[in-house]
Amino acid sequence: MDINGEPRVAVVIVAAGSGTRLGADLPKAFVQLAGQTLLERSLHSVRGMRHRGQTVIVAPETRLDEARGLAAAVLSGSVQVVAGGETRQQSVAAGLAAVESADVILVHDAARALTPSTLFDAVVDEVVATGDGVVPGLPVSDTIKRIDEDSTVRETVDRSQLAAVQTPQGFPAEVLLAAYRAASTDETDDAALVAAIGHRVTVVPGDAHAFKITTPWDLRRAEELLSASLMPRVGFGTDTHSFDPSAELWLAGLHWPGETGLAGHSDGDTVAHAIVDALLSAAGLGDIGEVFGTGDPRFSGAHGEVFLTETRRLVEAEGYRIGNVSVQLVGNRPKFAPRRSEAEALLGGILGAPVSVSATTADGLGFTGRGEGISAYATALLLR
Repeated sequence: MDINGEPRVAVVIVAAGSGTRLGADLPKAFVQLAGQTLLERSLHSVRGMRHRGQTVIVAPETRLDEARGLAAAVLSGSVQVVAGGETRQQSVAAGLAAVESADVILVHDAARALTPSTLFDAVVDEVVATGDGVVPGLPVSDTIKRIDEDSTVRETVDRSQLAAVQTPQGFPAEVLLAAYRAASTDETDDAALVAAIGHRVTVVPGDAHAFKITTPWDLRRAEELLSASLMPRVGFGTDTHSFDPSAELWLAGLHWPGETGLAGHSDGDTVAHAIVDALLSAAGLGDIGEVFGTGDPRFSGAHGEVFLTETRRLVEAEGYRIGNVSVQLVGNRPKFAPRRSEAEALLGGILGAPVSVSATTADGLGFTGRGEGISAYATALLLR
């Protein structure tokens, strides 16, 4: 663990495949997908991880400089590029040899270029929590038949006991390294080697976007998914807090000296929280309670900037940028107009996008009209 108690994570990206089945005249990881190579898209997924650490790219001997250039354009921090071997297993072994120091190692195929960053983090979290090897997997929906060499059907396999596994696959570092030292056969994934030395491997829910791009049909499917996702995404969020005379008021990211504060697990900033909900909604990432649970002590008393900064990171990790945000504040106090420009400039700087905040009263009606608290309603536009 590092000095903050966080796991040291290394990600090995396997990008040494030939691309023969894809019908390309260059290695698969360097094939373009909607303007970026498969390797670049995988690197963006790593960049969006909550867990940061070393990245090792395993590339063809003839593409090492190109891989270094792509990595430098996407990632900061420790990145190494090494030459791969004749098989995937040999390539992973080369990548592991370049890992400097890690508690958890993830191995990811660059061909799974649309894998979301959240899946990387979910695998790391499960490895840390259980000590198991962890692979993401999806239930098998088709009926599976076992057949002979002459295509005669012998039996129907119980699909309830099957999972289609994906990457990244994650392991305690010492376990994965031991599995590779003990390897006597060539396997198609790392989990098989880890299981072969008797270590437990478990499955966490995978993601439909983490499919492997192997054939021209797969590439077309990925292009269609990206094309569809280029449409703007709109999200709506709302938040309400009652006044708390014992608290200081933080609203729209600003401190309001002399004003009655708002009750809440954090600072009760209704404007910031409504914006967070709108952004998470637009990106399909859940809501503020799910992502920043009130049971998490890290966010006790935290100011709106903390939530907004992390939400922006999560949204951008999903491949979006924030177009603009509009907020309607409802309450009798504080008088907001004199600080509107200040609030909009602060929020816009945090989010890297225009933010508009307007304020109104409720004409004496309801919770806010009686002066019991403040509500905020936010709309956010996301663009690919």
